[in-house]
Amino acid sequence: MRVAQVLLVDDEPGIIAALRPALKAAGHTVRIARDGAEAIASVERDDNDIVLLDLGLPDMDGKDVIRRIRNSTTAPIIVISARHQENEKIAALDVGADDYIDKPFALGELLARIRVALRRHERQIARPTAFEAGDLAIDFASRDVRLRGDPLKLSPKEYNLLVTLAESAGHVVTQRRLLAAGWGRSDTDAQYLRTYIGLLRQKVERNPSDPQIIQTEPGVGYRLVLPD
Repeated sequence: MRVAQVLLVDDEPGIIAALRPALKAAGHTVRIARDGAEAIASVERDDNDIVLLDLGLPDMDGKDVIRRIRNSTTAPIIVISARHQENEKIAALDVGADDYIDKPFALGELLARIRVALRRHERQIARPTAFEAGDLAIDFASRDVRLRGDPLKLSPKEYNLLVTLAESAGHVVTQRRLLAAGWGRSDTDAQYLRTYIGLLRQKVERNPSDPQIIQTEPGVGYRLVLPD
């Protein structure tokens, strides 16, 4: 597993006391920022590989911090927050967060999300020309999609939606982003998106009624799940 420099942005002593030793035990190094200003300064000054960010900070809203630090880093941002409202999750993802996990959370799940985020970021840096995970393979240059080695015929909208999910594999992709990818407008009726996701599942899932590849994040969007 890759060792990462983690920036933990949280003002709760209990969270810091629990996460700092757990992250170090997983092999990572950890910096702490207890408010938004410290987080912004750290991102501008230091080379952080991933940011774990609470939305409820004492000096500013976490979404404003995401906007600010996105000007300085492409490092993954995982929001860790007690704000469970769907609109908060969507807003955080739309302004630049890569993933969202609710408090309280299982430590194992957080560490897995970190691993996925780091792998995805490394792939983005490498500017891959193809995507392959489990039964699914996509050649971006030729627009060739294969499932278990067999060619998969997709409509242009289906292809655009699948590629958008693949580019963020392991992470939730908001409905707005998928609508923009498929229809060119994020304010298109979400029912169109649900219909096309259903069509995609018919083609890529072994059992479309129990999807294992394209999973729904209720009220937020969809996630292309990477195999273990």
